Amino acid sequence: MLSQKLKDKNIILASGSPRRQELFKELDIKFSIKVKQIDEVYDSTLKAEQITNYLALKKAEAFESELLENDLVITSDTIVWHNSKPLEKPKNEQEAIIMLQSLSGTSHTVITSVCFKSKKKQKVFYDSTQVFFKKLTHNEITYYVKKYKPFDKAGAYGIQEWIGFIGVTKLIGSYFNVMGFPVHKVYEELLKF
Repeated sequence: MLSQKLKDKNIILASGSPRRQELFKELDIKFSIKVKQIDEVYDSTLKAEQITNYLALKKAEAFESELLENDLVITSDTIVWHNSKPLEKPKNEQEAIIMLQSLSGTSHTVITSVCFKSKKKQKVFYDSTQVFFKKLTHNEITYYVKKYKPFDKAGAYGIQEWIGFIGVTKLIGSYFNVMGFPVHKVYEELLKF
């Protein structure tokens, strides 16, 4: 259905995330993958979805000079928002353990922003999901970090991995948004775009 509407578009998913690529593939749309490295730096006054909106837009703007008439580039950014601050990707084991200890026994919000950019227009939108973790033991946290090495994941965890199976007790919002791509919203917005 969506593939018919977009058949004249050259869809570019600008994401190196295997999870985003997998989720986008499930929409049955033909697309290519092209990733540009950008410096993911933002003003410290930005909060919550302001951060992800800004970074998703910044990633899309990297394509500005080369977009052709029928190109549509899709970029995305995800953070974990906890205790009024962002948890991004941990730099090492120690940082991952500290992040998971801070999430243990509490709830946090996962925010993913998506930007659509074509030659003529752009649209940025976001989704947020509240995630509740049980009280994790130190052994559970260290086992997960050592075995799964979640250094490419905001907040140091993947909900679709072991820690999600044993630790997440409740979700308010989209599961796929926590994986890094709010597929339901992407679908709706593509229909409108």
